[in-house]
Amino acid sequence: MTLIDWLIVAFFLGALVTIGYLFSHKNKNIEDYFVAGRSMPGWLVAIAATGTTISAGTFVGSPELGFNTNLTYIMNLIGAIFGGCLVAALILPKLYNAKTITIYGYIGERFGEKSKRANSVMFLLGQLFTSGSRLFIAAIAISVIVFGDIRFQFLMWSIIILGVISTFYTMMGGIKGLLYIDTFQTLLMIFTGVVAFVLVACDLDGLSFREVWDTLTSGGMVKSPAAAGMAPGVAADGTLTGWVPGNKLKMFDPSIDFTKPYTILGGMIGVAFFKVCQYTTDQEFVQRQLACKDVKKAGRSLVASQLISLPVVLVFLGIGLLLYVKYIHDPQASFESGTSFFTDARDVFPQYIKNHIPMGVRGLMITGLLAAALSSFNSAINSMASSFVSDLYLPIRSELGKEIKSDKEQISSSRWMVALMGVLLTGFAIVTCVMQQSSGLNLVDFATGVMCFAYAGMIGVFLTAIFTKRGNARSVIAALVVGMAIIIPLMFQKEFFGQTYIAWTWWCPIGGLISTLVCMLGKPSTK
Repeated sequence: MTLIDWLIVAFFLGALVTIGYLFSHKNKNIEDYFVAGRSMPGWLVAIAATGTTISAGTFVGSPELGFNTNLTYIMNLIGAIFGGCLVAALILPKLYNAKTITIYGYIGERFGEKSKRANSVMFLLGQLFTSGSRLFIAAIAISVIVFGDIRFQFLMWSIIILGVISTFYTMMGGIKGLLYIDTFQTLLMIFTGVVAFVLVACDLDGLSFREVWDTLTSGGMVKSPAAAGMAPGVAADGTLTGWVPGNKLKMFDPSIDFTKPYTILGGMIGVAFFKVCQYTTDQEFVQRQLACKDVKKAGRSLVASQLISLPVVLVFLGIGLLLYVKYIHDPQASFESGTSFFTDARDVFPQYIKNHIPMGVRGLMITGLLAAALSSFNSAINSMASSFVSDLYLPIRSELGKEIKSDKEQISSSRWMVALMGVLLTGFAIVTCVMQQSSGLNLVDFATGVMCFAYAGMIGVFLTAIFTKRGNARSVIAALVVGMAIIIPLMFQKEFFGQTYIAWTWWCPIGGLISTLVCMLGKPSTK
């Protein structure tokens, strides 16, 4: 990193803090602080929500996925659009029209205060792992660029640096400031992704378009699922172990194989259901839509964010494909990190930024990475604080006779809770370093699969509340416990059973449908 690179990064961070400060005096009450008084334009929410959706998992994880596999991940994007349309049409109107600060307030109106609190606690628990994993993924790149390695101690310090920065400016501005910050960060990340794609394409050592095409199609290689017990990488004779021939430009997999996450069936059913869970039960994502001026703009912003995500993710997958072409023609050059990228590709793109991007542009790339990391992390902090404050902290204080009535005190309490959530998330990001290694999943699959931990039980509660008249407080809690109990062994199949039998795209459908049945077993309250 040169002085110019550091100055660019410093200017970027200074801009985030300035925006947060400018909005710090515009929050009159906690509804302003957490849902912007439901006054934000749909286009702004759509772009900001895109940043939350794609996160650092796209900036770092998608190049790893493109390097190791092919383009079948596109089914995840298509399934996301389908799932987003379903939520916008059938579910979001009821959540928006409830006019509660969090979506768990809707559950409270339907099943009572205990049910609201149980769902809020489940969201907070799930979010610790979910957003912690995103921060960990972003820390991989920061660790490479700042410390030159991804050893555990360097990852830990990188996580702390990112966590402190994000928590600081999130405390000040509330959701209004965050929406503008996230829009700025999302546009910056898209721009840097396009620039990186062009730079990698220009660095293919004179290879013609035909040679690149042939390398990716007829000469392509993908990591073999059957090589789970093998150490994939570069053998002594220069050949690749643990890889099999395959078309790396393959987009659609029609096979009925539940061990593969991105088949046509897995995308249109599994991923679509996962997105229904995400945009129904996760306050982090729904909070953006609740900030819109009306329910129609909320629905449009939700669908638009999924449509915008499609080309953005394809750009980063393309970076991984081009890096594969670069290193397959020179396997020994893939040892830049000390270990071949054909063994561990988690830092393939960060290492390229560190070693091949010219100064100045390198600083721009780092700001794009930071934008991807912070846009998802700060939204997680704010959404967790909104849930904790409105669903747990303020109601419990009221019950204890210590009610906080003034808007100034409520906002002050909310800011301190944002700080608390930032500390907790930073701590759990360190835990996910260990979890990712144990799960055996790549970065993208790990970051998305870990979300199912909370979603599986919560979607059962929400579907029961929205589409039936069944359920009560006991069946709500039972559904949450059952959903969590189903997901835990699925997350660690490789650790427990030696291999993966059911891909992450099917975890939410399995756990969600069972938890729905459990929740519906409860007879409705007679009150």
